[in-house]
Amino acid sequence: MLQSSQTTLRASVTTTGVGLHSGRPVRMTMRPAAANTGIIFHRTDIGGRAGDVPARFDNVHSTKLSTCMRNDAGTEVCTVEHVMAALYGLGIDNVVVELDGKEAPIKDGSALAFVDMILKAGILDLGVARKALRIRRTVKVAEGNKSAALHPHAGFRIRCEIDFDAEAISRQIKDVELSVPGVFATQVADARTFVRKADIEMLQKNGLALGGSLDNAVVVDGSEILNPDGLRTADEFVRHKALDVVGDLSLAGYPILGRFDGLRMGHALNNRLLTALFDEPDAYEIVTLGRRAVEPAGETRRLAAAAAAF
Repeated sequence: MLQSSQTTLRASVTTTGVGLHSGRPVRMTMRPAAANTGIIFHRTDIGGRAGDVPARFDNVHSTKLSTCMRNDAGTEVCTVEHVMAALYGLGIDNVVVELDGKEAPIKDGSALAFVDMILKAGILDLGVARKALRIRRTVKVAEGNKSAALHPHAGFRIRCEIDFDAEAISRQIKDVELSVPGVFATQVADARTFVRKADIEMLQKNGLALGGSLDNAVVVDGSEILNPDGLRTADEFVRHKALDVVGDLSLAGYPILGRFDGLRMGHALNNRLLTALFDEPDAYEIVTLGRRAVEPAGETRRLAAAAAAF
């Protein structure tokens, strides 16, 4: 994930599915893009520049059970976090993601289908220097008993802690170093989104989860898992929260050299954390991967040397 050159896909790749919240069919194509393009979602049903929605934290306008973005023309794309997590987790810097509707397909509720798409398309090294966002000092946001923070770290590490009153979920912790190649794909990507059975009726009355089913979400009823095949891992719930964190933090627009620490976090708090970070310019710096910083001091020297090794 922390390679020193920018990447894109070798070929275009397409999938279809339904939106988790809209329940509407959608076709999605990932297309290669030139260096320094970044990740751009493009609504083919709108077309032109008005259909382009750059994947940036400051374009996020809604975080109600998913991450939704909107451009200056009012064009929206929703439930982008699993697609973004797959792109970030596999180190893809430049892609145009075409959608013929408002919401990305939910597939099986994880990022696994998108990882498979990327691997099928192949990854192309563009030979252009890659930059990263290095955390220089801790930035933290909190709301009641929820919190999220970014700390200095040589790689990209995530620690998530959740605590639900549903017995099947309860308290779970996931601490994972995602800068190690293959870790995202093997320890995070296949974790599915989840919901309590008691909440489904209320969600659907409010126009949410209209495309939800046991095929794309883990449904919990007290101590029971209602999916016939059960869980993929005992800690699938917190792994999915880690997946969401990766997708939400990818909207920083750069790979991150830092450590995330979250307690009962969600899309809203993850986005607030990025906003708080960019509001404090002395808390971060943009570095070129593979290139030694000029006379860094103290902890920054250690981080620069470690980053250059990836």
